[in-house]
Amino acid sequence: MVARGDARRERIIAVAFQEFTAFGFRGASLARIADGAGITQPGLLHHFPGKAELLIAVLHERDQRDGQRIGIDLDGVTPWPRLFDDLRALVDFNSRVPGLVQLFTVLNGEAVTDGHPAREWARERYRRLIEHADRSLRAGVEAGELKADLDTLACAQRLFAVMDGLQQQWLLDPDRVDMPRAFGAFLAEVERSVRA
Repeated sequence: MVARGDARRERIIAVAFQEFTAFGFRGASLARIADGAGITQPGLLHHFPGKAELLIAVLHERDQRDGQRIGIDLDGVTPWPRLFDDLRALVDFNSRVPGLVQLFTVLNGEAVTDGHPAREWARERYRRLIEHADRSLRAGVEAGELKADLDTLACAQRLFAVMDGLQQQWLLDPDRVDMPRAFGAFLAEVERSVRA
């Protein structure tokens, strides 16, 4: 059974997710979030001291759900074919949740500005994702499955650059951009070019 405080916290995060998706960090309103969660603003501030802390909680919740759904262990080494399958599955899932992708894209864009509360989250998220992919690709090189001269770090960086770029194009023109197909074709090209 979920404790009352935990249930309220989950409700706040769910409402905050919608608010941040619709208005970004700067336009989001704690008053609207509190109202949507059925609590007072002081009640909201009891759970989250401010908007920045609430945003970080929303972002961590999103990352945790992605990891659980796909089974990604960012601290381990995933065999590189499974890494590609995981990324393909993530893009396929994202194509069915435009609000989630919009929140990520807006906040990721805002996070490049100095002083933004999501800046460190975004930086650390990219570091962990790229390091995980780099380890997986290096293991493939060491096993003789991938080219010995493969620049695994650059390849890992490209995977996420293309993924995020396609997400932005898809959000802007979803009728013309088939994100899962385009990303799948990109992964197939990468796989052909990196195999030993």
